[in-house]
Amino acid sequence: MAGQNVFNEILAGEDTFKFYTDGEWKTSTSGKTVNIINPSTLKPVFKVQACTQDEVNKCVDSAKAAQKIWAKTPLWKRAETLHRFAAILREHSVSIAGCLVKEIAKCQKDSVTEVVRSCDLISYTAEEGIRILAQGKFLVSDSFPGNERNKYCLESKIPLGVILAIPPFNYPVNLAVSKIAPALITGNAVILKPPTQGAVAGLHLIHCLHLAGFPKGLVSAITGKGSEIGDLLTMHPGINCISFTGGDTGISISKKAGMIPLQMELGGKDACIVLEDADLDLAASNIVKGGYSYSGQRCTAVKVVCVMESVADTLVSAVNEKVKKLSVGMPEKNCDITPVVSESSANFIQGLVEDAKEKGATFHQEWKREGNLIWPLLIDHVRPDMRIAWEEPFGPVLPVIRIKTIEEGIHHCNANNFALQGCIFTRDINKAIMISDAMESGTIQINGAPARGPDHFPFQGLRDSGIGSQGIINSINIMCKVKSTVINLPGPSYTMG
Repeated sequence: MAGQNVFNEILAGEDTFKFYTDGEWKTSTSGKTVNIINPSTLKPVFKVQACTQDEVNKCVDSAKAAQKIWAKTPLWKRAETLHRFAAILREHSVSIAGCLVKEIAKCQKDSVTEVVRSCDLISYTAEEGIRILAQGKFLVSDSFPGNERNKYCLESKIPLGVILAIPPFNYPVNLAVSKIAPALITGNAVILKPPTQGAVAGLHLIHCLHLAGFPKGLVSAITGKGSEIGDLLTMHPGINCISFTGGDTGISISKKAGMIPLQMELGGKDACIVLEDADLDLAASNIVKGGYSYSGQRCTAVKVVCVMESVADTLVSAVNEKVKKLSVGMPEKNCDITPVVSESSANFIQGLVEDAKEKGATFHQEWKREGNLIWPLLIDHVRPDMRIAWEEPFGPVLPVIRIKTIEEGIHHCNANNFALQGCIFTRDINKAIMISDAMESGTIQINGAPARGPDHFPFQGLRDSGIGSQGIINSINIMCKVKSTVINLPGPSYTMG
């Protein structure tokens, strides 16, 4: 149960949670809290603190002071503390998974998987950080024309300072540690602003970090309304880098943030192109897995299928047969399709569906919704004038566009503002690589559904899908900067004799 036993320290009352700053769990001086609504029941399940701007400022000040000390901590000790964090988190994976079930309606088994995956990510980051940060460069001046061998340059990586980490609701644990772990191994401090839906899981995560023994002030977890503290956090002069995963709020953040490094992943409309020679059963399995896992609430979900006309009927039939086998219900029962995160999300999805219906799309299932629970839907014969052809539903609704040429599929992929991932199904590897080269997205999967991971793989979007690249190695490199020390040698060089 959330907040019990070892987590009692983070409780401010029944189902009400404190925020974390300066190594302590505190209640906000605002005296206010923010409700977290259970997507399954549509009723409040938890409350978190509505932090004030003054509390944000104090967190940043504490982080700046603690970071100076942490940066001087030997690299092996930083890695050792991260490994300890991973072990404690793993020990409490079931408890934290229980929070995810209640906050974001992710099924129990997938919630546990998310937490365990996060433990592996932390440990891998600790080891990768040692390998990357232990290496520097040594340059000599006479390799550039006109210079003598009288200057030596020593290049190393140093931390940026204070990292603002903002994960999304759909992976509030995994996408928190994907930001926190690289920041800490590189010698930075971290301020975590968890999503409202997923905040309590994030606070449990931070308590595991607290128990691992990181210095006071190095990591803070601020909760509250984005309308009250969001701009202060993202525009704060004490923040040296922002790592954000979410929606188009990230575009606004990037415009306000100023001259600091940004790592932004802002969603996708991942296109799946199915060619005539594809293994259609393989394609259908991956389309269902990619399109409907966690009720389609993934940035890397299959968001539109572009299938060659000659095999469209066969593919759609195979997909339909697999959709029939998906279980629909509550996350506690480990159903495949569970409620989407909020009523506003469900309403948005319904709007896309109604638009497609009005414009003549073919529905292979009857539209059905109870509260936030939406039954899986495959929408066929979708045309470019339908909203669902372009907009990201973030729900268990998948459009199919029938194409006559490969170029049509490539064009549909490239014409969208989103450009996160895409996939191609074909038995011709040469053709697959040529199509991949033509698709202007951050990652193209060949004969597999779009996915983030394994977590050491690079992960990035183009256009409105983001700035910068994620993945453990790329995150480590983004969260540090190059420092050069040049040694000027006096007088002539000695000759060997």
